[in-house]
Amino acid sequence: MLFNSLSFLVFFPLVFFLYWALPGKMRPVLLLLASCYFYMAFVPYYILILFFLITVDYFLAFGLERGGAYKKVYLYVSILSNVGMLFVFKYFNFFNDNIAALAQVLHWNYSLGALSLILPLGLSFHIFQSLAYIIEVYKGRYKAERNYLTYALYVMFFPQLVAGPIERPAQLIPQLKAIQQFNYTQVISGLRLMAWGFFKKIVIANNLAILVNFVYARSGTADASMLLIAVFAFSIQLYADFSGYSDIAVGSARMFGVELVQNFKQPYFSRSVAEFWRRWHISLSSWFRDYVYLPLAWKYSTHLGWLYAAIIVTFVLTGVWHGAGWNYVLMGLIFGLYISIGLWTKERRDSFAHKIGLLGASRAFLQIGTTFILATFAWIFFRAANLSEALTIIYRLGTQWGSDAFHFLRCSDYCSFYMLGIGRKALVLIFISTVFLFFVEYIEQSGWLPKIWKYRAVRWTGYYALLMWMLLVGYFAPTAFIYFQF
Repeated sequence: MLFNSLSFLVFFPLVFFLYWALPGKMRPVLLLLASCYFYMAFVPYYILILFFLITVDYFLAFGLERGGAYKKVYLYVSILSNVGMLFVFKYFNFFNDNIAALAQVLHWNYSLGALSLILPLGLSFHIFQSLAYIIEVYKGRYKAERNYLTYALYVMFFPQLVAGPIERPAQLIPQLKAIQQFNYTQVISGLRLMAWGFFKKIVIANNLAILVNFVYARSGTADASMLLIAVFAFSIQLYADFSGYSDIAVGSARMFGVELVQNFKQPYFSRSVAEFWRRWHISLSSWFRDYVYLPLAWKYSTHLGWLYAAIIVTFVLTGVWHGAGWNYVLMGLIFGLYISIGLWTKERRDSFAHKIGLLGASRAFLQIGTTFILATFAWIFFRAANLSEALTIIYRLGTQWGSDAFHFLRCSDYCSFYMLGIGRKALVLIFISTVFLFFVEYIEQSGWLPKIWKYRAVRWTGYYALLMWMLLVGYFAPTAFIYFQF
């Protein structure tokens, strides 16, 4: 079930009112049933995969908690069950295709065929959340959950079921077990955050998707100026789409008295790529930091080269988490190299900036712009269908500049539509919406938003203006969120 669908418009209020009408002990049961229904709206029988993994991890956690000679065996069984399921559905065909290609080069006899499987929605998110639980129990930082329904709800809680945030057990499970008290302020805060998320998705992400999909579908023939617009448009689309989902997820959970972790913190105002990943998809980047990077880094912490290698390995795995393809591998490698080179050159860059007097706001502006451009370049590999398409786009960005570059910005509305898939007037409205998005984020980061928002006239003017803008500019087709594919 999509958040931006009529089904959810009926489903969510019904669950919300039933939740607060029921006795406290019955509410988790309602949330679990609602979560099952929410997930089964996609591919119903795939819920069996979820419950298989939930059951395996539920019982293995008791063995992990008891310890003893088989403690590591229980850990490995859990990891193999989860990662094995992910490998079969998400990575088997990628590895199989590459082995087949290698076998052809080496003249080996290899005839294993591809699997015709549809990737269960949000499988990577479910598995990483389950692994977080298993690792925390193994490390002795969290006790195994005795209530099967509570643990099932931890994995399946519908606001963050298919695209996160990826929660840790200590953060989410106690909240699911507690009997929540209705809090009007909390509910209004949740509704406001959901509305902001819908604005990002419906007004910005959905409209930009039309342009991005149109140009990327013609990446082999589009000129450089069209591709440049599409590449930067995708950076905004990706952020509006995924942070919009996270806002809706956090807001809807808040209306049930549950506080999910913040998944984005104005990432496009970051002054370095390292800072960018501390503010982008925070639940995933912190997962890889805690469970991959830190164990690798601590092993040989005295060797600086090993620390850089640990960063690159961590980001390559982050790229692979996003998808089975060499374009995702290269995306992760690029981000890993960005951060490693940034750390390696930091003192030199600081010294150079000091010498030429590049300080204060001017340097911050340059750093923010550079970080955004670097991330935008890496996102080409994220958005491209494969590595070949990504390299084609980069090649054409460097070579296909003609005398009529950016002609679509000067010609008629129909001409703009013909070249970008979207009219010039619509493009202007999206641009205004995007400027507004980043303006709000700027005053939020600077601390001015709460001061302004406390005035009732400002709040209600903002509510009505946002609603009218969504109705006038929004694209309401029930398009899936980008991260649903992971």
